Amino acid sequence: MKNSDLSQRKNASIARGVGMTTQIYADKAENSEIWDVEGRRYIDFAGGIAVVNTGHRHPKVIEAVKAQLDRFTHTCHQVVPYENYVHLAERLNGVLPGNFEKKTLFVTTGAEAVENAIKIARHATGRQAVIAFAGGFHGRTFMGMALTGKTAPYKLGFGAMPGDVFHAPFPVPLHGVTVADSLAALDRLFKADVDPSRVAAIILEPVQGEGGFYEAPRDFTSALRKICDQHGILLIADEVQTGFARTGKMFAMQHHDAVPDITTMAKSLAGGFPLSAVTGRAELMDSPNPGGLGGTYAGNPLGIAAAHAVLDVIEEEKLVDRANLLGSRLKQRLESLRADVPEIVDIRGPGFMNAVEFNDVKKNLPSAEFANAVRLKALDKGLILLTCGVYGNVIRFLSPITIQDNVMTEALDILETSIREARA
Repeated sequence: MKNSDLSQRKNASIARGVGMTTQIYADKAENSEIWDVEGRRYIDFAGGIAVVNTGHRHPKVIEAVKAQLDRFTHTCHQVVPYENYVHLAERLNGVLPGNFEKKTLFVTTGAEAVENAIKIARHATGRQAVIAFAGGFHGRTFMGMALTGKTAPYKLGFGAMPGDVFHAPFPVPLHGVTVADSLAALDRLFKADVDPSRVAAIILEPVQGEGGFYEAPRDFTSALRKICDQHGILLIADEVQTGFARTGKMFAMQHHDAVPDITTMAKSLAGGFPLSAVTGRAELMDSPNPGGLGGTYAGNPLGIAAAHAVLDVIEEEKLVDRANLLGSRLKQRLESLRADVPEIVDIRGPGFMNAVEFNDVKKNLPSAEFANAVRLKALDKGLILLTCGVYGNVIRFLSPITIQDNVMTEALDILETSIREARA
């Protein structure tokens, strides 16, 4: 079997709108490595877009899912509930930031978690408007698209977005937007477009994912918390990509003084099995009536079992500490290239949620071409990378936090060689 043959079959049978970063077809995977159908090995620095923080097929996750398979695979929790759903809710309620009573809802995808967070916020406050930020990504459903602060490719040609969704600039000093600029724009939004008494929630990613791995400054999140408290607005943290040890804390908002009212989670929650969650203040989560939340596959038993194992692995293998160690290694290697690679304009990210941003040296403008050249050269050498950012000029690093030390060294060598070759 060849990748090229499968690519032709894909083109003939799968909708064109399902974009693919590579044309390598996976045959097997283990921890931080993937082998394609032609037998070639790749080091995975994409991690299924931050889904396998605990690595591909972690033995404890696989064991937990196999044990659940031997019991039952689906009853629909809303029809015949099961204890491990309840227990996982208890665990998330205990680990999320905030010294208040919490409750949790399980659904299936990150976009579904965001949709439900907005539903809960609107129901609990009796308000309709929602504010999100430029560069943010919150999913491909209609509400997810409306909240997402990036037009192409997510909104192009899909018609009118849901109403009462507003955007403010996200503070990115590298691109000339300061915290003061963002807060001033928010104030103008309140004066010109939407009365704060109509706003149900402000939603943000503590570190923007698809938008470029820009971290929200602590003084910005603190200011948002004060604004929300002043006007009775809920603060929603979208931790779909940042959660579960990736940023060197269990959750990215633990780097901040501001505590969100509601948090959305998905991706690495279940180590590769479809599961997402919404956790928030108990009184908010209890606002919708029975039947107003849920879904047929919501809280699937296999995903729930996997998530318990993921939480165990994070604790037992000290992945929060390891994320900080790995991120430091990566950033040090990138910093060592700055003198020889003037295209590097920024190296950033908390824990092991890191990125490098490139500019065209002659034009002093973002260079998607350079970033993509690095990506392709790395792929040719057996390292899978992802680009991101509004300008497409950022490479983001999302390797499993469980990556072996020798494989990490190999990956860093490939990365350095690819960056240097992209200059030629």
